[in-house]
Formats: sequence, C-alpha cells, structure tokens
Amino acid sequence: MKRTLITLALLSAVFAGGAQVKDANGINDTTVDNYKPSEDANSKYARPVAGSSRKGSNPVLFLVGNSTMRTGTKGNGNNGQWGWGAFVHQYFDEERITVENHALGGTSSRTFYNQLWPDVLKGVQAGDYVLIELGHNDNGLLDTWTARNSIAGIDPDTCVTVTLHDCRSKDWNGRVETVYSYGQYMRMFINDVRAKGAYPLIASLTPRNSWDNETTITRKWNTFTPWGKAVAEEMNVPWIDLEGVSASRLEKFGHWKTEYMFYYIDKIHTSRFGAENNAYSAALAIQQCANCPLKDYLKDLTPIHVDVARTPGKTVVWLCGDSTCKNSDNDPNGMWGWGSQAYTVFDTATVIFRNEAMAGRSCRTYLNERRWEKVYNSLQPGDIVFLQFGHNDVGDIEKGKARGEIALGTDSTKVFKLEATGEYEAVYSFGWYLKKMIGDAREKGAIPILLSLTPRNEWPGGKIERRNDTYGRWYREVVEATGVPFIDVHNLTADYLDSIGQEATKAYYNHDHTHTSLLGAQQNAKSVAQGMRSLGYDRLLK
Repeated sequence: MKRTLITLALLSAVFAGGAQVKDANGINDTTVDNYKPSEDANSKYARPVAGSSRKGSNPVLFLVGNSTMRTGTKGNGNNGQWGWGAFVHQYFDEERITVENHALGGTSSRTFYNQLWPDVLKGVQAGDYVLIELGHNDNGLLDTWTARNSIAGIDPDTCVTVTLHDCRSKDWNGRVETVYSYGQYMRMFINDVRAKGAYPLIASLTPRNSWDNETTITRKWNTFTPWGKAVAEEMNVPWIDLEGVSASRLEKFGHWKTEYMFYYIDKIHTSRFGAENNAYSAALAIQQCANCPLKDYLKDLTPIHVDVARTPGKTVVWLCGDSTCKNSDNDPNGMWGWGSQAYTVFDTATVIFRNEAMAGRSCRTYLNERRWEKVYNSLQPGDIVFLQFGHNDVGDIEKGKARGEIALGTDSTKVFKLEATGEYEAVYSFGWYLKKMIGDAREKGAIPILLSLTPRNEWPGGKIERRNDTYGRWYREVVEATGVPFIDVHNLTADYLDSIGQEATKAYYNHDHTHTSLLGAQQNAKSVAQGMRSLGYDRLLK
C-alpha cells in the first residue's frame, strides 16, 4: 500500500492548531481528563482483565473508548462525572452476554491502539463483539506533551513518522512512531477484531453541550461522524449512531436539562444523568442498526412506567412524595397519608388519582430509586403532578440513611463518598431536585404543582411550628425561579390547627409529631383542595 509522508508543519496547518482547535461556537475541541501515564498501573487495575467477565461460552461485549465511556482513570464518579460504559450493561441480557468497559480517559484512536489495545485483544474470542467509540482526543499534539493526535480524515495512504519529545510521560520521549489517519486506526481495529473471529462495531462520538442554535445540538457532521460512518460502510461494519440518538434526546430535553447532563461547566464529560442518557441512547442506536446482530442480546428497551387506565375526559392527577402522602393507610387507628383521602375532595367523575408517593423518601432517594422515572415516563399532556417533599430531605447525606440533600432552595451540588458502600454520588440541593421534577413534568406537557410539606405537631410558644424560614424560603425560591403553581399546605393546615388549639390537634396525629391519623390526613386533603380552588381547578373538586 502506498504511503504519503507529510511534514509536521503541513500536518499542523491541516489540523488548524492541534489542541487549540475550536468549533464555530468557540468550544475547545480537546477534552480535559484525569489520566496520567504515571497512573498506568492504577488504570490497569481499574479496567477489567480482558474476557474475565465471560460466562461459560457466552460472548463478551468489549467497550473501547475514552473518558466519555470511562471518565478519568477509575471511572467511579469521584469527580461527579461518569462515562456511559458504566451503565450500558443494564440494557443487555447478562445471562447471555457480559459487558466489559475497557475505555480509559484521555485516550485517542492512536494511543488506545498503541498502548491499551494489545491487552484487550488478548481476551477477544470468536463470537465476541467490540464496540469502538474514539475521537474526542484525536485533536491533540502530534509529537509532544499528550502525543495523541491522529491525522485528520480517513486516507489509508497518509502517515507521518515522528520522534516524541517533551511528553508528560518521560518514558515516551525519544520514541519513534508512525502516525496514521483517524480512519486508518479504525480499519486497524476492525481488522484485528475480525482476525479473532469477533464482530467489530463503530460508534459515533457522544454529543457535547454545544448548540448551533436554540433548538439544535452541534453534531460533528464535518469531522468524526462522517469519517467513522464512511469507514464503517467501506468495511461493512455496523455503524452505531450514538451521537444522533443522544443529541436528539437532548434537544427534546432543552437547555436547562442538558446543562445538568454535563457536570460543572464541562461541555464534554457527563454527569450520571448524562452518562445514563448516553447509555440508553447507545442501546437504542444498536436496536435501530439494520445489520447489527448485537441487538439480539438487548433487553426490552421500553421505558419503565406506570400502567394507568385512562378515560377520555378525565384528568390524571399524580402525587409524588413521602409518608405524609402515602402510609400504611389501612388501620383506622394507624398512620395515614393524605393521598389515601384524595377521593374525599376530588371528583372521581373528572379525576383519576394516582398516589405514587412512598414513605421515607426524599427528593433524592425518590429519584435514585427510579420512582420519579416511572412517573415521568407515564406523563401525558394535561396531567397534573403534585410534588410534596421535605420531611426527609434535610439529614445525613453520606452516612446513615443517606437521603439528605444540600439545604438550599437555589442550585448547588457536591460529590460525596457514601459511607455504606464507598461509592461516590453527586448530591444536589433540595431546590434543584424540585426544579428537575418540575422541568421534567413540563417537558412532557404535564402541569406540575408544588406543595409545601405538612406541619408537625410541635407547639413552641403555644403556636404550631412553622418552617417558613427554611423550607418555606426554599419553596418560595423555587416558585420564583420556575413560576410553578404553589399550594402552601404547610400554612393552610397550620392555620386550621392553630384555630382549634394544641389539645384538639392531638387527634390529627398518630404516634409521633409528623405522621397523621385518618382525621389529620383528611384535613391535609382539604388544604390541598383549598389551594386547588385558589388556582382555578374547581372543576376537579367535589
């Protein structure tokens, strides 16, 4: 095969400045990663031994990629960022195929092929699958510092020989290396996989938080997307359009939601939310690929949801919250949540009421346990969603029940190491979680209504306790930021209890200062109805 040698000066001109390349939106096209060559031993420890997950004679899906697939060296979320390779396994039938994430932050097609690929290839067997998603780091320096740049394009006959110097790994200095085009590295991966009797797949890159306009996420239509697709077509390899599927989903989410798909101001590295979106998008893209036998190993990708027997003309009203909304709700002398008494105030001829609350949950745990996801996936335009959290939202964050959030109504986030599991979690503020659910509901065309928490049976100074300086302030900040309709159940019920006095109020609670009796649950339902009338929803009430 004829090779065309090009000089370093010409190559620099062709690639417009290496690490300083910016796109039309001024976004630097080079990622920032945690990987350092001196940490290679740690990176090998963090990454699995190739083929070690294999169950009997089952195939293995090997993931080859960079920090968008495994962020940093260990990929454990300790900086709030996650790669999608940590989550995609949940979409495959792991009794028939296992998924191994061999990605490493900071690698390009060139550096992965030269440094990590030989060890991965040792574990590949006939019938396995290798999914390759590389390119984010191919816009770097060619012969110094990162020394990871590949030559732009897919020309198989273009290469350059370089001597490495001033590299961040002193072991690299003085090494002579032949550098190929991006497309040629893809061909080399493909040929190696096929030589093992396995199936290669090429995926487009994950999208960045970069917008061409208010409604369109930037795609790499003039670089890596067409290059990867062209090689896939040339080599008759499945093309997995991860970028296209994920970007389309982000466009539906909108700007605010897309922002938190990426952690901090980073435009490339995803939060857990973004990584899970990319993982699901990858599964969808595999499912949509016409010539991809890997899709036979996918689970049912239908989103989890709540089955609702909808009736034309009836409004579905959802309740998401804690034990003050749903409790045991069966013992006349036991604890009751007001959701069980919704039928006493809502007109069942016009309302289908779904009580999806769960005792002991905060916004954070309601989200982490995917309870909100089930509601979100079930929402339809015109539905009403009550959000009532607070009793469990301020407390231990990283220890104990680990359900607390940052005690603010404004947006805030911090990474915590969980005491029970040793895992890392990016925890957000109370107000942020509420705003997320409000935004999610509106995205689906539903109407979110924020409810303040129910009052507790505490009487400092002869008046029932009010939390207007903490939760009350946080709710008001969320209302101001989002314009969400608000029912101040806390003060509506407290006003009534103050009017009947401390002794009479005892009948409204059961066993403790928080959980209501049947009578108390009915009173909270009346407060909700009072708030609904003030918002103009009389048609839904008795």
